[in-house]
Amino acid sequence: QVQLVESGGGSVQAGGALRLSCVPSVRFSSGEPMGWFRQPPGKEREFVAAITSSGTSTFYAASVKGRFTISRDNAKNTVYLQMNNLRPQDTAIYYCAADPEGDYYKPADWAYWGQGTQVTISS
Repeated sequence: QVQLVESGGGSVQAGGALRLSCVPSVRFSSGEPMGWFRQPPGKEREFVAAITSSGTSTFYAASVKGRFTISRDNAKNTVYLQMNNLRPQDTAIYYCAADPEGDYYKPADWAYWGQGTQVTISS
């Protein structure tokens, strides 16, 4: 069973920054696309960003494009989400995901999930 462990969440004021990290419990032999999703309070889980196995292509939700950056260090088997210029509406539990089997933007198409890390942005 693959486990994904997120870290780096916390509470910051609007305009601040956080960097999330995600480490899978296994090193995927062929590499896997990785993604970040979030679930705001009382809302459904939504796509944030994804990155291909090589890291050459990235995808973002419109709400975070230009503020968030997804990256990966395959040598360290780690995926990152750098979040800048944070807003109160970015408050959510952030989840790391791996091994998409279809549409990157659909939570149901991802096979593996972390337990989430809380991000709280105050105004």
